[in-house]
This record gives sequence, C-alpha cells and structure tokens, in this order.
Amino acid sequence: MRESSKSNQYRSPQFFADYLSGAVLDIGCGNDPVVPNARPFDRIHGNAEKILDHFAPASFDTVYSSHCLEHMSNVPGILADWWTLVKPGGHLIVVVPHEDLYEQGFWPSQFNNDHKATFRLDAPTSWSPVSYDVRQLVSALPGSEIAELAIQDQGFNYRWLPAKITRPRSLGGFGRFVSRFRHSLIKRIGKNDGTAKEKFADRLNVLLAGWGIPTDQTHFGALAQIQCVVRKRAA
Repeated sequence: MRESSKSNQYRSPQFFADYLSGAVLDIGCGNDPVVPNARPFDRIHGNAEKILDHFAPASFDTVYSSHCLEHMSNVPGILADWWTLVKPGGHLIVVVPHEDLYEQGFWPSQFNNDHKATFRLDAPTSWSPVSYDVRQLVSALPGSEIAELAIQDQGFNYRWLPAKITRPRSLGGFGRFVSRFRHSLIKRIGKNDGTAKEKFADRLNVLLAGWGIPTDQTHFGALAQIQCVVRKRAA
C-alpha cells in the first residue's frame, strides 16, 4: 500500500529535516522506504521481533516504522527493542492504524487478517481485546519525550463509518460478499467519469455503513492512523 509515501504527502520539509536527515532505520518498509537514505529492514533481512540480533544498541539517529507494529506478537517488548537502537538525542517514529478508523470495531481485522494488535489514542476504554493506547506505550519507554503525537485522518470520510460499538463484531457471509463486491462495482460505474464514480462510491459506502458494513478507506487514499514521534533524552 506504500503507506510511507501516502504519509509523506502531508509531512512538511521541517519534519524531514528534524527527524529523518541522519542515520535512519526503516522497519517493515517493503519497497517504500520513508526517505532514500533510510536503511531498509523487512522480512528478507530478518525478523523485526528480534531486531537486536541484527543491530547494536544506539545505532541510529532515527528508527522509523509505518504499519508494522500491529503485526508484532509482543507490542511493548518489540517497541522497547526498537527504542534500544535509537541514539541519545535521536527519535523513534511509529505509525499504526487507528482502531476506530481502520478496524472500525471488527476483530479479527476485516481488512488485514495478520493484524495482532489495535491502537487507540487517549481513549480510556476500547472495544478491542488487543488494544494499546499509543501515549501509554511510548511514555513507558525509558528517557522518552513525546515530540509529536496525533491522529492522522486526511481524506477520511466519517459518513462511511458504521455505528460505533463497545464490543468486537464480525461480518456475516452476506456482509463479506458485499464488501468484496463493492470495489468491482465501483470500478464499473462511471468508468470514464471520475466525478460520477466518486458520487456513486459515496452513496454506496454511506448505504453500507448504515447496514453495518465497513469500508477500508485507505484504498481510497485516506489516512486512518496514529503517528507518534518520540525523542530519546541525551544521557
């Protein structure tokens, strides 16, 4: 999905200068590193859950990871290991899906069945049985100072969200069929008219939300995530 490229559209030149100009490790980047100078680390390089087998502590000015932490089996432990790689005065940047904007109350995840955790921000409770509050997670890292922490929802249409619930739900057979069929139907409508397609998609997704069927809005170019930048205090 080239998640870093999508996020980079909304990042200022100052963001890159402040956080991504030194030695950068990009964990889980695939073929989409956040900056050209980043050192990629993905499955072909090793296991991100055993990152300390590959790099020495305090090796990088910035450790960056976008849409990878939700695939880890021990989120606090893995995050602590990634933090170990950051030099004093350096930064850890983590981007994760927002559970209410991406999973939307469905668990296991309707849109990525490899997700092992969900994430929220400053919400005291969650519908998810595997939810982590990002502020609490990063505040537990030794010597951490939060530089930036925010929900990123650029392009997100809240009218397409099913009604919020307090416990996890799943789609029935009809819901799964309609969800899969949706994208092929949208492609066929207004094939040569982008405006017509957008109007049709909006009407259809609002209708499906009323039926309790979620929409993966990242397929429509929206962001549905939490971004956190943490600075490691100098010794």
